[in-house]
Amino acid sequence: MKKINITKMQGCGNDFVILDYKEFVKTGLNMSELSQKLCDRNFGIGADGMIIPNLDFESYKNEADISWYFYNSDGSTAQMCGNGMRCFAKYVYDNKILDKKSFTVKTGAGLIKPEILDDGNVKVNMGTPILEDEKIPFKGERYFQILDKEFKFTPISMGNPHCVIFTDENPRKMAEKYGPYIEKHEYFPEKTNTEFVRVKSKNEVDLCVFERGCGITLACGTGACATVTACVLNNLTEQSVKVNLPGGAVFIEWQGSVENPDKNIFMTGPANYSFVAEYML
Repeated sequence: MKKINITKMQGCGNDFVILDYKEFVKTGLNMSELSQKLCDRNFGIGADGMIIPNLDFESYKNEADISWYFYNSDGSTAQMCGNGMRCFAKYVYDNKILDKKSFTVKTGAGLIKPEILDDGNVKVNMGTPILEDEKIPFKGERYFQILDKEFKFTPISMGNPHCVIFTDENPRKMAEKYGPYIEKHEYFPEKTNTEFVRVKSKNEVDLCVFERGCGITLACGTGACATVTACVLNNLTEQSVKVNLPGGAVFIEWQGSVENPDKNIFMTGPANYSFVAEYML
Protein backbone atom coordinates (compact mmCIF):
# COMPACT_ATOMS: atom_id res chain seq x y z
CA MET A 1 0.00 0.00 0.00
CA LYS A 2 1.37 3.39 -1.01
CA LYS A 3 1.76 6.01 1.70
CA ILE A 4 2.16 9.74 1.19
CA ASN A 5 2.78 12.61 3.59
CA ILE A 6 0.15 15.32 3.53
CA THR A 7 -0.70 18.53 5.40
CA LYS A 8 -4.27 19.69 6.01
CA MET A 9 -4.82 23.46 6.32
CA GLN A 10 -7.80 25.80 6.38
CA GLY A 11 -8.53 29.48 6.04
CA CYS A 12 -11.88 30.43 7.58
CA GLY A 13 -12.97 26.83 7.11
CA ASN A 14 -12.08 26.70 3.41
CA ASP A 15 -9.87 23.61 3.64
CA PHE A 16 -7.06 22.17 1.55
CA VAL A 17 -4.79 19.16 1.33
CA ILE A 18 -1.22 20.29 0.63
CA LEU A 19 1.54 17.91 -0.41
CA ASP A 20 5.00 18.17 -1.88
CA TYR A 21 5.54 17.31 -5.53
CA LYS A 22 7.68 14.28 -4.64
CA GLU A 23 4.74 12.88 -2.66
CA PHE A 24 2.47 13.37 -5.67
CA VAL A 25 4.91 11.41 -7.88
CA LYS A 26 4.68 8.42 -5.50
CA THR A 27 0.96 8.02 -6.20
CA GLY A 28 1.20 7.19 -9.89
CA LEU A 29 -2.01 9.18 -10.46
CA ASN A 30 -2.51 12.40 -12.38
CA MET A 31 -3.28 15.50 -10.33
CA SER A 32 -6.97 15.57 -11.21
CA GLU A 33 -7.45 11.97 -10.06
CA LEU A 34 -5.45 12.54 -6.89
CA SER A 35 -7.40 15.67 -6.01
CA GLN A 36 -10.72 13.86 -6.28
CA LYS A 37 -9.42 10.99 -4.17
CA LEU A 38 -7.84 13.09 -1.40
CA CYS A 39 -10.66 15.65 -1.21
CA ASP A 40 -13.46 13.09 -0.91
CA ARG A 41 -15.02 13.64 2.52
CA ASN A 42 -16.17 10.05 2.88
CA PHE A 43 -13.39 7.95 1.37
CA GLY A 44 -10.46 10.37 1.44
CA ILE A 45 -9.15 13.10 3.70
CA GLY A 46 -11.81 15.65 2.87
CA ALA A 47 -11.10 19.12 1.50
CA ASP A 48 -12.30 21.81 -0.88
CA GLY A 49 -9.10 21.60 -2.89
CA MET A 50 -5.59 20.21 -3.31
CA ILE A 51 -2.42 22.32 -3.52
CA ILE A 52 1.04 21.21 -4.67
CA PRO A 53 4.00 23.63 -4.76
CA ASN A 54 5.64 23.72 -8.17
CA LEU A 55 9.36 23.52 -7.42
CA ASP A 56 10.50 23.66 -11.04
CA PHE A 57 12.04 27.05 -10.36
CA GLU A 58 13.70 27.22 -13.78
CA SER A 59 10.29 27.32 -15.48
CA TYR A 60 9.32 30.63 -13.84
CA LYS A 61 12.55 32.04 -12.32
CA ASN A 62 12.27 35.30 -14.28
CA GLU A 63 8.58 35.76 -13.40
CA ALA A 64 7.97 34.78 -9.76
CA ASP A 65 9.51 33.35 -6.60
CA ILE A 66 7.35 30.21 -6.75
CA SER A 67 4.36 28.66 -8.49
CA TRP A 68 1.67 26.14 -7.55
CA TYR A 69 -0.71 23.52 -8.85
CA PHE A 70 -4.26 24.06 -7.58
CA TYR A 71 -7.14 21.61 -8.05
CA ASN A 72 -10.74 21.75 -6.86
CA SER A 73 -12.36 18.79 -5.11
CA ASP A 74 -14.02 17.70 -8.38
CA GLY A 75 -10.65 17.43 -10.12
CA SER A 76 -10.93 20.66 -12.09
CA THR A 77 -8.28 23.35 -11.96
CA ALA A 78 -8.83 26.91 -10.76
CA GLN A 79 -6.91 30.00 -11.75
CA MET A 80 -6.84 31.35 -8.20
CA CYS A 81 -8.05 30.74 -4.67
CA GLY A 82 -7.62 33.43 -2.03
CA ASN A 83 -7.96 31.25 1.06
CA GLY A 84 -5.79 28.61 -0.57
CA MET A 85 -3.15 31.24 -1.28
CA ARG A 86 -2.97 32.24 2.39
CA CYS A 87 -2.50 28.59 3.40
CA PHE A 88 0.02 28.03 0.61
CA ALA A 89 2.06 31.07 1.67
CA LYS A 90 2.31 29.88 5.28
CA TYR A 91 3.15 26.34 4.16
CA VAL A 92 5.91 27.53 1.84
CA TYR A 93 7.48 29.72 4.53
CA ASP A 94 7.15 27.25 7.42
CA ASN A 95 8.62 24.41 5.35
CA LYS A 96 11.54 26.65 4.32
CA ILE A 97 10.77 26.35 0.62
CA LEU A 98 11.29 30.11 0.60
CA ASP A 99 13.04 32.05 3.35
CA LYS A 100 11.07 35.29 3.16
CA LYS A 101 7.65 36.32 4.43
CA SER A 102 6.65 38.26 1.32
CA PHE A 103 7.01 36.78 -2.16
CA THR A 104 5.37 36.40 -5.57
CA VAL A 105 3.42 33.35 -6.71
CA LYS A 106 2.71 32.51 -10.34
CA THR A 107 -0.90 31.39 -10.75
CA GLY A 108 -3.38 30.97 -13.56
CA ALA A 109 -4.63 34.44 -12.64
CA GLY A 110 -1.18 36.01 -12.94
CA LEU A 111 1.24 37.04 -10.19
CA ILE A 112 -0.15 37.07 -6.64
CA LYS A 113 1.79 38.55 -3.70
CA PRO A 114 1.15 37.13 -0.21
CA GLU A 115 2.77 38.50 2.95
CA ILE A 116 2.85 36.68 6.30
CA LEU A 117 2.15 39.24 9.02
CA ASP A 118 3.62 39.25 12.53
CA ASP A 119 0.25 38.33 14.05
CA GLY A 120 0.11 35.14 11.98
CA ASN A 121 -2.49 36.37 9.52
CA VAL A 122 -1.65 36.53 5.83
CA LYS A 123 -2.21 39.60 3.67
CA VAL A 124 -2.51 38.96 -0.04
CA ASN A 125 -2.27 41.44 -2.89
CA MET A 126 -4.93 39.86 -5.08
CA GLY A 127 -4.21 42.05 -8.10
CA THR A 128 -6.81 44.15 -9.88
CA PRO A 129 -10.44 43.13 -10.48
CA ILE A 130 -11.31 42.39 -14.10
CA LEU A 131 -14.51 44.05 -15.31
CA GLU A 132 -14.36 43.58 -19.08
CA ASP A 133 -16.95 41.00 -20.18
CA GLU A 134 -14.71 39.16 -22.61
CA LYS A 135 -11.95 38.76 -20.01
CA ILE A 136 -14.21 37.44 -17.21
CA PRO A 137 -15.46 35.67 -19.48
CA PHE A 138 -19.12 36.72 -19.56
CA LYS A 139 -21.64 36.83 -22.39
CA GLY A 140 -25.10 38.16 -21.63
CA GLU A 141 -27.23 40.69 -19.79
CA ARG A 142 -26.87 41.82 -16.17
CA TYR A 143 -29.97 39.90 -15.12
CA PHE A 144 -31.49 36.45 -15.57
CA GLN A 145 -34.38 34.30 -14.42
CA ILE A 146 -33.43 31.36 -12.18
CA LEU A 147 -36.30 29.14 -11.05
CA ASP A 148 -38.82 31.48 -9.40
CA LYS A 149 -36.64 34.61 -9.17
CA GLU A 150 -35.17 37.23 -11.47
CA PHE A 151 -31.70 38.30 -10.35
CA LYS A 152 -29.72 41.41 -11.12
CA PHE A 153 -26.01 40.82 -10.68
CA THR A 154 -22.49 42.15 -11.23
CA PRO A 155 -20.06 39.93 -13.19
CA ILE A 156 -16.41 40.27 -12.11
CA SER A 157 -13.23 38.26 -12.45
CA MET A 158 -10.50 37.92 -9.85
CA GLY A 159 -8.64 35.68 -12.27
CA ASN A 160 -11.68 33.38 -11.99
CA PRO A 161 -15.28 34.35 -12.85
CA HIS A 162 -17.76 35.61 -10.25
CA CYS A 163 -21.44 36.51 -10.28
CA VAL A 164 -22.24 38.85 -7.36
CA ILE A 165 -25.87 39.05 -6.24
CA PHE A 166 -27.17 41.35 -3.49
CA THR A 167 -30.05 40.10 -1.38
CA ASP A 168 -32.01 40.91 1.78
CA GLU A 169 -32.63 37.20 2.31
CA ASN A 170 -30.46 34.58 4.02
CA PRO A 171 -27.33 34.24 1.83
CA ARG A 172 -26.82 30.57 2.75
CA LYS A 173 -30.34 29.56 1.80
CA MET A 174 -30.06 31.49 -1.45
CA ALA A 175 -26.78 29.78 -2.30
CA GLU A 176 -28.23 26.36 -1.59
CA LYS A 177 -31.28 26.90 -3.79
CA TYR A 178 -29.96 28.92 -6.71
CA GLY A 179 -26.17 28.40 -6.73
CA PRO A 180 -26.10 25.10 -8.66
CA TYR A 181 -28.14 26.62 -11.52
CA ILE A 182 -26.14 29.83 -11.77
CA GLU A 183 -22.79 28.01 -11.71
CA LYS A 184 -23.53 26.46 -15.11
CA HIS A 185 -25.53 29.31 -16.66
CA GLU A 186 -24.88 29.94 -20.35
CA TYR A 187 -23.84 33.55 -19.65
CA PHE A 188 -20.64 32.17 -18.08
CA PRO A 189 -18.88 29.97 -20.65
CA GLU A 190 -16.30 28.78 -18.08
CA LYS A 191 -18.92 28.41 -15.31
CA THR A 192 -18.90 30.81 -12.37
CA ASN A 193 -18.57 31.27 -8.65
CA THR A 194 -21.73 32.88 -7.27
CA GLU A 195 -21.78 35.31 -4.33
CA PHE A 196 -24.98 35.96 -2.36
CA VAL A 197 -24.39 39.15 -0.37
CA ARG A 198 -26.34 40.83 2.41
CA VAL A 199 -25.04 44.34 3.18
CA LYS A 200 -25.08 45.10 6.92
CA SER A 201 -23.39 48.52 6.87
CA LYS A 202 -20.97 50.62 4.85
CA ASN A 203 -18.11 48.54 6.26
CA GLU A 204 -19.56 45.05 6.78
CA VAL A 205 -21.34 42.42 4.70
CA ASP A 206 -22.48 38.81 5.10
CA LEU A 207 -21.53 36.45 2.28
CA CYS A 208 -22.12 32.88 1.18
CA VAL A 209 -20.48 31.55 -1.98
CA PHE A 210 -21.42 28.68 -4.26
CA GLU A 211 -17.99 27.89 -5.68
CA ARG A 212 -17.41 26.61 -9.17
CA GLY A 213 -16.26 23.01 -8.90
CA CYS A 214 -16.85 22.80 -5.12
CA GLY A 215 -20.36 23.88 -4.19
CA ILE A 216 -20.96 25.83 -0.99
CA THR A 217 -17.75 26.38 0.97
CA LEU A 218 -17.15 27.96 4.37
CA ALA A 219 -15.10 30.74 2.76
CA CYS A 220 -13.95 32.05 -0.61
CA GLY A 221 -11.19 34.65 -0.81
CA THR A 222 -11.61 35.63 -4.44
CA GLY A 223 -15.37 35.74 -3.81
CA ALA A 224 -14.86 38.16 -0.91
CA CYS A 225 -12.73 40.38 -3.18
CA ALA A 226 -15.28 40.26 -6.00
CA THR A 227 -18.01 41.08 -3.49
CA VAL A 228 -16.32 44.22 -2.16
CA THR A 229 -15.52 45.32 -5.70
CA ALA A 230 -19.21 44.98 -6.61
CA CYS A 231 -20.24 46.76 -3.38
CA VAL A 232 -18.04 49.76 -4.20
CA LEU A 233 -19.12 49.85 -7.85
CA ASN A 234 -22.76 49.86 -6.75
CA ASN A 235 -22.14 52.45 -4.01
CA LEU A 236 -23.21 50.07 -1.24
CA THR A 237 -20.10 50.14 0.98
CA GLU A 238 -16.87 51.98 1.61
CA GLN A 239 -13.58 50.68 0.22
CA SER A 240 -12.53 48.82 3.38
CA VAL A 241 -14.98 46.07 4.37
CA LYS A 242 -15.24 43.21 6.85
CA VAL A 243 -16.66 40.21 4.99
CA ASN A 244 -18.40 37.65 7.20
CA LEU A 245 -18.29 34.16 5.70
CA PRO A 246 -19.75 30.98 7.22
CA GLY A 247 -16.27 29.97 8.45
CA GLY A 248 -15.04 33.35 9.67
CA ALA A 249 -14.20 36.87 8.57
CA VAL A 250 -11.69 38.34 6.14
CA PHE A 251 -10.88 42.01 5.61
CA ILE A 252 -10.87 43.43 2.10
CA GLU A 253 -9.41 46.76 0.99
CA TRP A 254 -9.87 48.19 -2.51
CA GLN A 255 -9.05 51.77 -3.42
CA GLY A 256 -10.73 51.49 -6.81
CA SER A 257 -13.92 53.15 -8.04
CA VAL A 258 -16.25 53.27 -11.03
CA GLU A 259 -14.04 55.95 -12.55
CA ASN A 260 -10.74 54.33 -11.60
CA PRO A 261 -11.12 50.54 -11.22
CA ASP A 262 -7.50 49.66 -12.04
CA LYS A 263 -6.39 49.41 -8.40
CA ASN A 264 -5.05 46.44 -6.46
CA ILE A 265 -7.30 44.73 -3.95
CA PHE A 266 -5.93 43.35 -0.67
CA MET A 267 -7.27 40.51 1.48
CA THR A 268 -6.18 39.82 5.06
CA GLY A 269 -7.23 36.72 6.98
CA PRO A 270 -6.13 33.60 8.87
CA ALA A 271 -4.38 30.46 7.64
CA ASN A 272 -4.27 27.56 10.08
CA TYR A 273 -2.95 24.02 10.26
CA SER A 274 -5.42 21.23 10.91
CA PHE A 275 -2.96 18.31 10.96
CA VAL A 276 0.03 16.64 9.34
CA ALA A 277 -0.42 12.96 8.51
CA GLU A 278 0.66 9.91 6.58
CA TYR A 279 -2.13 8.94 4.19
CA MET A 280 -2.54 5.36 2.94
CA LEU A 281 -3.49 5.63 -0.70
